[in-house]
Amino acid sequence: MNSKMRDHMPYGPLLALAMAAFITILTEALPAGLLPQMSQGLAVSEAWIGQTVTAYAIGSLLAAMPLTVATQGFRRRPLLLAAIAGFAIANTVTTFSTSFTLTLAARFLAGVAAGLLWALLAGYAARLVPERSKGRAIAIAMVGTPLALSLGVPAGTFLGNILGWRMCFGIISLQAMLLMAWVRFNVPDFAGKTEEKRLFLGHVFTLPGIRPVLFVVLAYVLAHNILYTYIAPFLQMAGLGSQTDMALLIFGITSLLGIWIVGLLIDQHLRALTLASSALFGISALVLGIAASEPVAVFIAIGAWGLAFGGAATLFQTALAQAAGDASDVAQSMLVTAWNTAIAGGGIVGGLLLHRFGVEAFPPALLVLLAATLRVTWSAKLHGFPAVQGLK
Repeated sequence: MNSKMRDHMPYGPLLALAMAAFITILTEALPAGLLPQMSQGLAVSEAWIGQTVTAYAIGSLLAAMPLTVATQGFRRRPLLLAAIAGFAIANTVTTFSTSFTLTLAARFLAGVAAGLLWALLAGYAARLVPERSKGRAIAIAMVGTPLALSLGVPAGTFLGNILGWRMCFGIISLQAMLLMAWVRFNVPDFAGKTEEKRLFLGHVFTLPGIRPVLFVVLAYVLAHNILYTYIAPFLQMAGLGSQTDMALLIFGITSLLGIWIVGLLIDQHLRALTLASSALFGISALVLGIAASEPVAVFIAIGAWGLAFGGAATLFQTALAQAAGDASDVAQSMLVTAWNTAIAGGGIVGGLLLHRFGVEAFPPALLVLLAATLRVTWSAKLHGFPAVQGLK
């Protein structure tokens, strides 16, 4: 009986965490689908509306590490509720704001909430289950990410055209408030760290395995965002400019398949899955480089890219959680910082490549980054991506 109870996955609490991830990604990405409507509503250019995404990323980038370190002693559920409340407040302000400056401030607040929430999610999911099930639990908690990208953002864009962009943010705010009730009554609480057990960033950064995982996150996500940010001009070169929505739909669907596969296998094969993800992404980049004029090959490559990327966040978060042990939340805040740095870097590096060399430079750049990712993952046999699962 006890064995059965230990093997049971707490789907209610884990799905609540997944919903938190869904709201986080939807809040971040939705302005991209509503640029014209928001531009008209706030009387600024679409380029300025694009900066609402930048403000969100900056808030997350600046807040993740200091907030996580400062709140180590806080009980976990109230802290999770505070992060979700940040989304409810920020999206409510966005719904009713007629000032671009106020909207930008609200987006920054949402980014701060995201920085804290992302640092909490993986560790929270891992604490809900026994050691042998941690990877699967994190995969379930992270399923909200590809769902938001593949379904949430397109649905939000569609509703924005029918109901208006303000109603879309109002719906997200309502979702956040409902989620707070779900978390309060269905997600267990955990104690924070006592003062003597709290760890500083410098100490956590030097733990075995932390730096290899963070490097892999930075290189892999940088490669992803160079291509994802500029997928439209890349497809235009391939003569598929009018089919960007189809390409992103294929990417989203195969991303869901990727996270499902990772969720099934991660607790036994984290290292192999990480290597396979990097290799498959690299093969996709190679195909995009040598067969960019073949529509079928391009769509197959995009599907393979989505399959590779879908479970990547789960793989990285699980590897970092295993390497960090009791310092998981602080380590995850470093991952949040590395991830958002890579997002910003993808826009900058991709833009420079596009301006100087054209989209033809994307596949070689991706291959260089992914080769580095494979090398570091392969080398981290003892710590980070251990050859023997559970080894520290």
